[in-house]
This record gives sequence, structure tokens and C-alpha cells, in this order.
Amino acid sequence: MALIDQVRGEMMAALKERNSEKKEALSALLSALKAKAIDKRSDLTAEEEIAVVQREVKQLKETIETAPAGYEEIAETCKRKIEYYSVYLPKQMDEEEIKSVIKSVLDSLNLQSPTAKDKGIIMKNLIPLTKGKADGKLVNEILSSFFTE
Repeated sequence: MALIDQVRGEMMAALKERNSEKKEALSALLSALKAKAIDKRSDLTAEEEIAVVQREVKQLKETIETAPAGYEEIAETCKRKIEYYSVYLPKQMDEEEIKSVIKSVLDSLNLQSPTAKDKGIIMKNLIPLTKGKADGKLVNEILSSFFTE
């Protein structure tokens, strides 16, 4: 089942449960998915659907970070929306899993003590393995800890 259909079904269930907050959150997500499909002028692939959900979660996190003092209600609403949306995202890798993937990439490239100069080729091989499964900033930070310089 396509993610857009799954979100629509969950939204209808929330409507029947009279859970207006969840219904509104899923409605916003459904609108974002539909808008992306309209822009593309065809159905979205699973990867594109996940990218839309990730973008929405990222925007909500930015809203939480930039919310001025005294607006805790907005931050709480955003946190609940993130909970609703995270159901549709793949399980995120933790630091140990990321380190393991980095080590395997370094082994495949035959780099025993990588330097900052090797970062480009490492990232080229690393990104396809972590895309959608790990935060890019976290991957970059962990990779930087492997450099000898």
C-alpha cells in the first residue's frame, strides 16, 4: 500500500475517533504528499514519499528550535506531530550502526587511516548506504572522528 493511502486511512480513523489534533497533523502530511505528487505529475515512489515525511519532520524540528520563549504550546504541538509522522519513517540508525557502515566503507575503499582529503570519496560511497536511515549531520560528525589529521 502506498504511503499516501496509509496516511489517508489513518486520518480517516482519527476523524472517526474524534482526535482532531491527529487528524489535522495527518491532513497536513497528506497535503504535502499530494503537493509533491502534483509537482511531479505522477505517483510518488516509496523513497520520494519518505523524503516528503522527512522534510516535514525537519521543518517541525526547526520550528521547535526557533520558537520564542513563552510559546511552549507551539513546541508541544510540533513534538506531537513529529510522533505522528515518525510512524511512517524507517528506523533510524544509531551511532554504533553508523560507525559500522563507515568502517565497512573504509575497508571497501582500502583506507586504513583516512584524512580530510578522502572525505569526498568516502561520502560518495557512504551516502547511499545511510540516506533516509540516518541524519546527515550525525553521519558527517561521526565520519570526522575517523580522520587522522
